[in-house]
Amino acid sequence: MRTTLPIGLGERTEIAAYTDFVTGAPPSVHTTLGIGSRRFASVLTVVIRHDPSGFFVRAGGFGADEPVTEDAVAQVCDYFREQGVTRASLMIAPSLLPRDWAATAARLGLTEGGRFVKLGCETATASAAADGTAALDPTLRVGLVERAQAHEWATVMMTTFGFTTPAAMTDMAASCVGRPDWRQYAVWEGERIIAVGSLFLNGDCADMFGGATLPEERGRGAQTALLTARARAAQAAGCRWLVAETGAEGPGERNTSLHNMVRSGFERLYERVTWEWHV
Repeated sequence: MRTTLPIGLGERTEIAAYTDFVTGAPPSVHTTLGIGSRRFASVLTVVIRHDPSGFFVRAGGFGADEPVTEDAVAQVCDYFREQGVTRASLMIAPSLLPRDWAATAARLGLTEGGRFVKLGCETATASAAADGTAALDPTLRVGLVERAQAHEWATVMMTTFGFTTPAAMTDMAASCVGRPDWRQYAVWEGERIIAVGSLFLNGDCADMFGGATLPEERGRGAQTALLTARARAAQAAGCRWLVAETGAEGPGERNTSLHNMVRSGFERLYERVTWEWHV
């Protein structure tokens, strides 16, 4: 059964998660990392000027409330230019792109970047899917992360994704633990965290955010168990829909995260190009 998730809500929830993850950091982290953000109608932008990866410099939520226009996209590009960054990523669902998008992208200097699969489902569907904790290695356990565990949790997440420089990136992630609209989960082996995953609550919709397992601990059922735990948390919070994003598969490639989510009740909604802006 196809999900009834509105495309605009799914896109808005994704960028809201990224924006809150970054901008909710303490003032000292804002200063160290050069964090900024601005809203343009339904579009949210977020900037970390001193993030060498450029991953968190992005904009999303296009087309959620009004059609995507060249002027609207140009405003966002101008903001990135004002912030002094040299590159940024724009996330726009393919069905929301205007017919003349190719010409618009060319005029604004936007090029195609990586491709991501947008997934979604009714929360009840994921909650009723096969219990992912059943596949969890019996020596492991899954549960909520407490504030005292925030730095270890953040270290696992940011190290696995390669976001460790500068060190304040990990401080930024750790500050997310315990915020009202977030639920952070981990899988432990003894007292050591080996895998993590977050849930961001956005009214009727929740975003599966930041699932990561230490490379040497993969294949033990940790991420499937984390998907189950987060789906049940979203249902308990009253969310109707779940969304998630993961890398698209190229020829001969297999994205384990994608297949884990499909087995957990998610549906592939569409494949989205990341539009890259450069100075």
